[in-house]
Amino acid sequence: MALQTLPEGGRGGFPWWLAALGAIAVALAAVIALNGLYTQVFVTISKGIGVTVFVTLVAFALAMILGLAIALLGLSDARALREIARFYIEVIRGIPMLVLLFYIAFVGAPGFVALYNALMSPAISAGLIEALQVRDVSLMWRAVFALTIGYSAFIAEIFRAGIQSVDKGQIEAAKALGLTRVQRFRLVVFPQALRVVFPPLSNDFVAMVKDSSLVSVLGVADITQMGKVYASGSFRFFETYSIVAYVYLVLTIGLSLALRGVEKRMRRKFVR
Repeated sequence: MALQTLPEGGRGGFPWWLAALGAIAVALAAVIALNGLYTQVFVTISKGIGVTVFVTLVAFALAMILGLAIALLGLSDARALREIARFYIEVIRGIPMLVLLFYIAFVGAPGFVALYNALMSPAISAGLIEALQVRDVSLMWRAVFALTIGYSAFIAEIFRAGIQSVDKGQIEAAKALGLTRVQRFRLVVFPQALRVVFPPLSNDFVAMVKDSSLVSVLGVADITQMGKVYASGSFRFFETYSIVAYVYLVLTIGLSLALRGVEKRMRRKFVR
């Protein structure tokens, strides 16, 4: 017998929480439009929205690619590869994101520059290229790489669980049809695993939108940094951080609703 799920809004069916949030959002939008101070704060903070969106999209795309690669290593037949994948996952998951951000920015980036200069020393000595300086590595890209590494460990576990959820009988049937390992993964395993991993991946994507605010500690001009700069200069902390919270809520709740709609369509397509 198929299980029946409750409507999104609970037993009553109508999503009153969403209606309440919508009313608050409209009221705050009216305040921003009509109050000159709030308008000025919003205009300043909105300059960082593009940076926040860019950092989130690029870091999450790279984290999914790296996470999938780590997950496949963890499912390899070779024990050495499985141990490497498990080592990576456990170490990265055990480091707070802020600490990882500082480590990549102020330890990893100088180490990368030193390694690059050492490898390219013949060309540098010949005057073909210039030596790379630490300041040449953008703080924004350091933040992107830190978020990529930090989230890739969690995404790897999501992909691993999704791949292992695929029925073994279907994989054996694909083998019987003569499909190669790559074809089995591309045509049989991954499409079914995607349905399982999409909800937790969606949650991680929304979480990364919020965690992208950590890049402000490096001076990257995202939403939080723009708010911090404005508040420190005007001492309008209440107004500034209220608008910062409002912008993040609009982004995260909007994304959550959009991704939930995609998830519903995927579920209906699979049922059919």
